[in-house]
Amino acid sequence: MDSPLKQRFQDDMKTALRAQDKPRLGVIRMILAAIKQIEVDERIELDDARISQTLNKMIKQRRDSIAQYTEAKRDDLAAQERFEEGIIQTYLPESLTEAEVDKLLSQAIEQTGATSIKDMGKVMAELKLKCQGRADTAALSKKVKERLS
Repeated sequence: MDSPLKQRFQDDMKTALRAQDKPRLGVIRMILAAIKQIEVDERIELDDARISQTLNKMIKQRRDSIAQYTEAKRDDLAAQERFEEGIIQTYLPESLTEAEVDKLLSQAIEQTGATSIKDMGKVMAELKLKCQGRADTAALSKKVKERLS
């Protein structure tokens, strides 16, 4: 097991087992199952960067579910999804602040020489490299559109 993040999941799973923390244990097992599924499907060993991508995808799924459950007035299911999102979030790097995102956006626009909305792809490519796993891509996209319009 090369990945420190994967080792952390294993350690946290053992801790949750000992503490009989079934809700947390369930989420950790779900994360490990998602990682294992990708490894089996693609016949590769995931590194920390790819694991972070997977966790981001899981968080996005949880947020979509929360929105749907809230709209359907299923607060019990929305609360479960929020709990899962919170556990998954603990394994990701800390999110960027608004000021940090704005600074990185300005740098990306300057580096790419973007002047109009046509250059949005270049700016987003640059931002994705710097913000991977630390900022919501949809929010970044919205900011780039506002800045380049």
